[in-house]
Amino acid sequence: MFKYEQISNEIRKRIQEGFYSLDEPIPDELSLSQEFSCSRMTMKKALDILVMEGLLYRKRGHGTFIVKSAAHNGLVNVTSEENLGLTNLLKGKKITSQIIKFEVRFPSKEVAAQLSIDLTTPVYHLIRLRIVENEPYVIEKTYMPTPLIRGLNEDVLHASIYNHITHGLGLTIAGCHRKIRASKPTELDQTYLHCAPDDPILEVEQVGFLNNGVPFEYSFSRHRYDKFVFTTVNIRRNK
Repeated sequence: MFKYEQISNEIRKRIQEGFYSLDEPIPDELSLSQEFSCSRMTMKKALDILVMEGLLYRKRGHGTFIVKSAAHNGLVNVTSEENLGLTNLLKGKKITSQIIKFEVRFPSKEVAAQLSIDLTTPVYHLIRLRIVENEPYVIEKTYMPTPLIRGLNEDVLHASIYNHITHGLGLTIAGCHRKIRASKPTELDQTYLHCAPDDPILEVEQVGFLNNGVPFEYSFSRHRYDKFVFTTVNIRRNK
């Protein structure tokens, strides 16, 4: 095993065991390279592995942060790409939203854990049907902490929540962790996605995080099987 892989394994273990604070950047490359008696290039390669796994996120000028949702939950199927939101992802297409549910409530233990908040922090609970070119496309069930994502209202829900977050609130969305699974349709799916009782549904469970590693969204997107394609690119790292 290469030196940088050994270091990466040790730092991963430290993250999982809570050795580093979740609210502060981890030590810089120079400090870590001195601690592990290696070059800064070796340390950079070690940290790059953890960035690609979605455990760490670099914020230019501020340091390297732990992604809180990953540290708490050991999520798999990591996507570190920028979150775009459906409106930006399908630019040029006519997208409308039907609000099925919009309320503020206290989170369940699961929601609180995913968002790294306590049980007394209120969250938005919203369910939207997204319609693309007059065809039902996806049902989105989303939880967001109200102290962080301020000002959600029906106008925002009918437009783009992500645009509100980035342009209205001035926050930077850094990435997400996703799990994609096959599922049987629920009554909600059959009603709003117009699918048959035996049609498969593709569900995307997602925790979105900001550029300081703080989770801002815990969501489930329910897609008709004929309206969703998941594409991934795997890049082999040279050793």
